[in-house]
Amino acid sequence: MVTIGLYVMGVAGMVAVLFLVVWFAFGRGEELPPLDRGTTLTRLPRAGITGDDVRSVIFAQTFRGYRASEVDWTLEKLAREIDELRAVVHDLQAREDIDAGSADTGPIPIVRPE
Repeated sequence: MVTIGLYVMGVAGMVAVLFLVVWFAFGRGEELPPLDRGTTLTRLPRAGITGDDVRSVIFAQTFRGYRASEVDWTLEKLAREIDELRAVVHDLQAREDIDAGSADTGPIPIVRPE
């Protein structure tokens, strides 16, 4: 009977020690404090946004879905990037039209002295 009691106390002691080691090593399970108002974990590069950047965007979830301010910020950033790219394309097309209009591609006339 004493042997069983010592065995149970030994196992309980080992479980307690293991519990304390895990508790100190991995934390007590508390959550991180909430972010300050106006702060977001959503990230995009300043310029040169790629498809992979957009695919990797993660929004913080709230009770009814995603935080609207993060979604609005991301959409505005993408809209500005698209506008800049379209402006560059428009400028390049205008240059090409000007260069094509100024180049004389017709036959070269032969001038014979009289």
